[in-house]
Amino acid sequence: MADSNEPVARPQTSVTRGVLLETLSALLKPGDFEDYGPNGLQVEGKPHVRKLVSGVTACEDLIDAAIAAQADALLVHHGLFWRGMDGTLTGWMKRRVQKLLAHDINLLAYHLPLDAHPQWGNNAQLGVRMGWGAGRPIKDRSLVFQAEVTYGSGLTLGADIARKLGRTPTVIDAGKPIRQLHWCTGGAQSYFQKAIDAGADAFVTGEISEPQAHLARECGVTFIAAGHHATERYGAPCVAQLVADELGLEHQFIEIDNPA
Repeated sequence: MADSNEPVARPQTSVTRGVLLETLSALLKPGDFEDYGPNGLQVEGKPHVRKLVSGVTACEDLIDAAIAAQADALLVHHGLFWRGMDGTLTGWMKRRVQKLLAHDINLLAYHLPLDAHPQWGNNAQLGVRMGWGAGRPIKDRSLVFQAEVTYGSGLTLGADIARKLGRTPTVIDAGKPIRQLHWCTGGAQSYFQKAIDAGADAFVTGEISEPQAHLARECGVTFIAAGHHATERYGAPCVAQLVADELGLEHQFIEIDNPA
C-alpha cells in the first residue's frame, strides 16, 4: 500500500471533519499517550472531507503535493508542532501553515499513537512488511515490539532489511544467530537498553547515536539502524486507507523521500 502514490477511487461522498476525527480517535486512542506534541487536528481546514491524503511528515513538499491532489485533509505521522518550540510562525513554519490555510486543508497528526497501534501502526506494519508478523509489545503499553525470527547473524538480518526496505542499514553485528528480535521504528535508539534487558538478540530502529555501537559490542546484541523515514512509511497510509474505507472517502498516499 505505502509504495503507491495512486489515489484509491471512492464515490463522491464526504464526512464532516468531526466524524473523521472521532473515527481516528476511536482507532488510535491518542488520549492514552503523553506525547511530544499534539495529536489530532493541528491545523483546521474545511468542515467537510471528501479526499484524504496521507504521508509521513508535514513538510512543504508534501503540503504542495496535497494541494495538487486536491486534498481536504492531510494525515501524517510527524506534524508541525512539538514540545519546546517557541510558537512563532516565521520562515519555513509560516510557509507550511500559510499554504494549509490558503487551501483550507485540515492537518491531522498522530505520533506515538500511530507507532503503537498493535495492528495498523508503524511498528506492526514494519513487522508485516519484513515478514516478522505484526509482533507484540515486550510489555504492556511498550513501544518496543518483539517477534521470534530465524536469522544466521546481524549481517543476514541487515541484508534482508536492505532488500525489503530499499535502503542499506547501519549494522553493528554481534556475530551470533538471531532468534529474539525487538524493534521500534523511528528515532528509538535510546530504547536499546530496554531491548537488551528484555532478552533481545537484535534490536532494529531507525537511527543510531554514539552509545549504541559500544552497547552492542559489549552486550553481544546486534543493533541495526534502518532509517527513520524508511521504518515509518507504513503506518500513516495503512490507517488512512482503513478509515477511508470505513467512511467512503477517497485516499491517496504521497511519498516524499527522505534519506534520514
